[in-house]
Amino acid sequence: CYLAAWFLPGLLTILGAILFFVQFPNYFDKSFSALKDLLAASGQTGKINPWIIVVTQALQALIISPILNAIPTFGEEFGWRGYLQPKLMPLGGRKAVILTGLIWGVWHWPVIFMGYNYGKDYFGAPFLGPLVMVWFTLALSVIFGWLSIKAHSLWPAVIAHGALNGIASLGLFFVKGSPDSLLGPAPVGIVGGIGLTITAALILLHPTALKPSSQSKKTIIRTLDQG
Repeated sequence: CYLAAWFLPGLLTILGAILFFVQFPNYFDKSFSALKDLLAASGQTGKINPWIIVVTQALQALIISPILNAIPTFGEEFGWRGYLQPKLMPLGGRKAVILTGLIWGVWHWPVIFMGYNYGKDYFGAPFLGPLVMVWFTLALSVIFGWLSIKAHSLWPAVIAHGALNGIASLGLFFVKGSPDSLLGPAPVGIVGGIGLTITAALILLHPTALKPSSQSKKTIIRTLDQG
């Protein structure tokens, strides 16, 4: 579970970005013009190969980000996977992770309406963005919830959340033009997040993936008693 938590979000994010650019090749910038502009602004033009920066960022995101981001993601995961999901587990694993994901998505709505993640000029603004965010948090809730259930611990969710935060913007290095943020290439888009969505669907369809073990049930009972 810990190995999956460490690498799965990053690999699925990379997959989603690749699928986005395959679907919308007109937005793919193999020359890294936006990155070169940033390098030029810092006086580094010609001194650093953009590919070195991209590969370095990807490796750092895959290997180091789960540690670097663990502290900020712990607070959020303590609330969702540490408190709310165990409270809902008596309803069953599937219902618990789905309800947690729905509440988590709605909790993001104020900042989405303010333009975070999707901006304010996307197709269907301002109402489609909050719905897509709920789609995204549902997928994450299933994956993070599954990791926590199988490990009997909050920490895999903390690690996975940190890993995702560290690599979520990687696809933006390759963007030219103004793609619809509801689609990608970031994982909060429908196409950019397709790897997360498929993985979540497979977990939900598996008959025992979200079924707590006896050890998990004891942990849930202790949590409910303390609550």
